Amino acid sequence: MTMKDHPISIHNSDNPKIVPIRAKWCQSFLCRLRGYTFRKKLDLREGLLLVEKRDSRIDSSIHMMFCWTDLAVIWINADMTVVDVILAKKWAPAYFPAKPAQYTLEIHPDRVNDFKPGDKVKITHES
Repeated sequence: MTMKDHPISIHNSDNPKIVPIRAKWCQSFLCRLRGYTFRKKLDLREGLLLVEKRDSRIDSSIHMMFCWTDLAVIWINADMTVVDVILAKKWAPAYFPAKPAQYTLEIHPDRVNDFKPGDKVKITHES
């Protein structure tokens, strides 16, 4: 089984008091392109992990077109280290991470302070 066959949990290893995010593994082009477009609200524990093949600033960029809510966006590199965190505003054309990233975590905007650059992240399978 691959990661996409199971829900995943994303933990901030540097701050274990933070409630883990239950996320969907999103690796296909169409899943990454759609992201959270057309969604009107998110649960505080819900997330979407966009997965690229390698660390890249261009490949891990996001758009917010047709997004009806702001999102907290956490970029994570292949070493599972947070490289950038932003509050992405709805309908913005594009956001790029400050440093190359392989993973882009999109979560509820109220959780923007749950991660900071330099934090280590752990991904686990949910049962």
